[in-house]
Amino acid sequence: MISFFARIFGYLLNFLYNIVNNYGVAIILFSIIIKILMIPLSIKQQKTMKKNAKMQTEMKQIQFKYKNDPEKLNQETMALYKRENMSPFSGCLSAIVQIILLFSVFYLVRQPLTYMKKIDPNIISNYTTQIKEEGKTTNNAYPEIDIIREKADQEEVKVNMDFFGLDLSKIPTSDAKDLKVWIIPILYVLSSIISMKITNKMQATMNGENKKVEGEEKEENPMEQANKSMSLMMPIMSVSIAIVAPLGMALYWLLNNILMIGERLILNKVIKDEEETENV
Repeated sequence: MISFFARIFGYLLNFLYNIVNNYGVAIILFSIIIKILMIPLSIKQQKTMKKNAKMQTEMKQIQFKYKNDPEKLNQETMALYKRENMSPFSGCLSAIVQIILLFSVFYLVRQPLTYMKKIDPNIISNYTTQIKEEGKTTNNAYPEIDIIREKADQEEVKVNMDFFGLDLSKIPTSDAKDLKVWIIPILYVLSSIISMKITNKMQATMNGENKKVEGEEKEENPMEQANKSMSLMMPIMSVSIAIVAPLGMALYWLLNNILMIGERLILNKVIKDEEETENV
């Protein structure tokens, strides 16, 4: 399934590359288009977060009231979600989509000749063999990146990886002595920290709108647990991959983070204004 989506995304990335003739610029445009396509899901997710936050007062009352009766607690909890027309796992769809995007883009950036340029596997194999016969060092994890770098004079596999002086075919852990390769990963880490802080602040603000129930025991519902786990897991996983993957991968995630920060701030303002209008 991941390979299928990587091929679909490859058509889009190749289309953009043919227009701008620059891999980095194509990735920027690709990131913007994907984010635009994801807006309906993002709106739904943010509205769900707000609605879920408003349910917390009643949820905590139920948890406190039936803390010694697990069966009744589950019944009342499900009844609450049914009344509010929500699912305890309504945040899972967003998590699944993020994981699919994560690995699909990783496949795409790892094998641009296969998924973006749609070059025959036999041709790719022949170039890999030629590079090895020439006694040049190759990376078994990213053979297609080696082909693009070592066979840059071959029009068939030529991809312009120069992005404002940064070679997007380089891998931080493999080219550690080149300090420039750390620029994008570092910016990505910083953007991840900012994104997490904004998300946590928004969640805290929404939860703070509810009065604390006296004597309650703090207990997160499944959706809160899923969102918190994803907010921690995704950046850690992404950073781990970014330092061992070509810089094109880190560039995509950096752009995605920047766009996500802007999206959350804008959607939060828009949704808040809508709620205030409805309450007038």
